[in-house]
Amino acid sequence: MTEETLTEPGGALADPCPVRHWPALDLIGVDFDPVLADLMEEGPVARIELPNGEGWAWLVTRMDDVRLVANDARFSREAVMDRQVTRLAPHFIPSRGAVGFLDPPDHNRLRRSVAPAFTARGVERVRESARRMLDGLVDELLAAGPPADLTSAVLSPFPIAVICELMGVPAADRHGMHTWTQLILSSTHGADVSEQAKEEMGAYFTELIDARVDSGDEDVASLLGAAVGRREITVDEAVGLAVLLQIGGEAVTNNSGQMFYLLLTRPELADRLRADASIRPQAIDELLRYIPHRNAVGLSRIALEDVEIKGVRIRAGDAIYVSYLAANRDPEVFSDPESIDFSRSPNPHVAFGFGPHYCPGGQLARMESELLVDALLDRLPGLRLAVAPDQVPFRKGALIRGPEALPVVW
Repeated sequence: MTEETLTEPGGALADPCPVRHWPALDLIGVDFDPVLADLMEEGPVARIELPNGEGWAWLVTRMDDVRLVANDARFSREAVMDRQVTRLAPHFIPSRGAVGFLDPPDHNRLRRSVAPAFTARGVERVRESARRMLDGLVDELLAAGPPADLTSAVLSPFPIAVICELMGVPAADRHGMHTWTQLILSSTHGADVSEQAKEEMGAYFTELIDARVDSGDEDVASLLGAAVGRREITVDEAVGLAVLLQIGGEAVTNNSGQMFYLLLTRPELADRLRADASIRPQAIDELLRYIPHRNAVGLSRIALEDVEIKGVRIRAGDAIYVSYLAANRDPEVFSDPESIDFSRSPNPHVAFGFGPHYCPGGQLARMESELLVDALLDRLPGLRLAVAPDQVPFRKGALIRGPEALPVVW
């Protein structure tokens, strides 16, 4: 831990603000990151140093500050492109023009091209096909009999099938998409392997989008093709967005893995959901608030001008992170935030982010979670872990948390 002297607005000296080293932790289960918990205790604005990149960055953990930074044009994602900001990921290979590193209005223009696929109507368009695909997976699970790995049998293939359906990726290509996604998200294979996988997925989507330029269909590849045909976005922009959406679609595997790990290690919660199906949508929102879906923090922003947050001056050029996980445990917003309360209402969690970069797949992820809870709790009433909770293997060296396997019997 190092200390530097800061200057308050007006020239007054602030108390020394330590830079807290935040190591890459391989956390199991739904344990909350102890470093993040300490940072929340220390104050609303902290400084952190992550395992990779250079220097230090600010971190805000309170809900109001998280929403401010995520939604304020004075904090830029695009400005991160040319900086080696301190970060969790060992390699940082952003594509210039990628939607995750665009600021409005370009960001809005690009998101608008695929918005119809992610509205309530767009998500409902694939609900019945998603339910049929899930029923088929559960049929196969029941036919094979226990024990089984719920992750490989259902929780992994289901989100892959759904996002491919929404994207317009043919069923025959789903396995290849999954392989590319795992290589891109893993930190264990190195930057070259990750970059090659991203290039191969990009080449695939280039061909798919080009073939859909004159399509009037509602899948994402067709919407992107049509937008390229109208010259509203470039091919490179369309491909970058397609890659991001495809990768993001598989995050449901990890979220649902943590969700079912939680329900199976606290069977009283599963029993409540079995007994009263009407509370399931609200309960899923509470589980999404509670589950620590990622390690550390996501993408940073750069302050474009001096901004004061909670009496601390964030200077122009400073890097800053928000923690949605911490905001979801803010005691000023959520009473007893460490408890799971299925009756919590309202529940203004930020599990899918906030502001312009709010996850476009939020409604899709909710729909998938609802289908999974309905199918697995209703069709497998005796579903339980086949091993002790501490014997469930969790992913190591991953940016997104979740079980590698979820051994179950019923």
